[in-house]
Amino acid sequence: MAKRQFLRAQWKNLVMLNYEVDPQILDAYLPPGTVLDLWQGKALVSMVGFVFANTRMLGIKWPGHVNFEEVNLRFYVKYFEGKEWKRGAVFVSEIVPKSMIALIANNLYKEHYSAMPMRSSVTLTGDGHTQFLYEWKFKGKWNKLGATANNQLMNIEPGSAEEFILEHYWGYNKLSHFSTMEYQVEHISWQTGTVKDYVFEADVAGLYGEAFEPYLKKEPVSVFFAASSDIKVRMGDKIVVKSKSEV
Repeated sequence: MAKRQFLRAQWKNLVMLNYEVDPQILDAYLPPGTVLDLWQGKALVSMVGFVFANTRMLGIKWPGHVNFEEVNLRFYVKYFEGKEWKRGAVFVSEIVPKSMIALIANNLYKEHYSAMPMRSSVTLTGDGHTQFLYEWKFKGKWNKLGATANNQLMNIEPGSAEEFILEHYWGYNKLSHFSTMEYQVEHISWQTGTVKDYVFEADVAGLYGEAFEPYLKKEPVSVFFAASSDIKVRMGDKIVVKSKSEV
């Protein structure tokens, strides 16, 4: 039976820059019981910017917390449950402009949210493309994540890199050396637009740690834009791993 619905919203205008990293830098974040979900043998992390729209928590539209930006850094894992692999994401960092959202998510789901001043813009370029830009203020400076994408949207091709990145339906967080938080994220398959250019300017070491700096300063292996999707986040479950042999 599906868990009670915690959050319902629309995720809009996703910009995703994907980078190959040394798998060892993810060890400290890897939830017990999960293993890295690799793309063609590569461990990937994604810088993601998007907008939460029409947000309801526990069925309620909380004033001032309905529409807001998020920028996160995440990587990909899978968890074997009985007869099937569940594919999910683990968040290294999530930035929102609302401190209450950070407080609730960090306490209920053991996420890694921070509240910072944020802003975003959508600009038509006049050549069949649109520029999407997300900015967040850290230590007095504005950081940037954005892309210019084709307005003509396409369905995701089965077996594509876009499918690997976007089609993850679970979230996992490390609680301890032997326990993990698992929660379900429901959404339809995305439509994507081809990206012709991007921007990423950030204090990587300050925001995410020095271990990520050599990788996030390189060119991404891919850049995606996804339009929008209604999403539901279910209440979480705790997974207990009794010994390292189960990992």
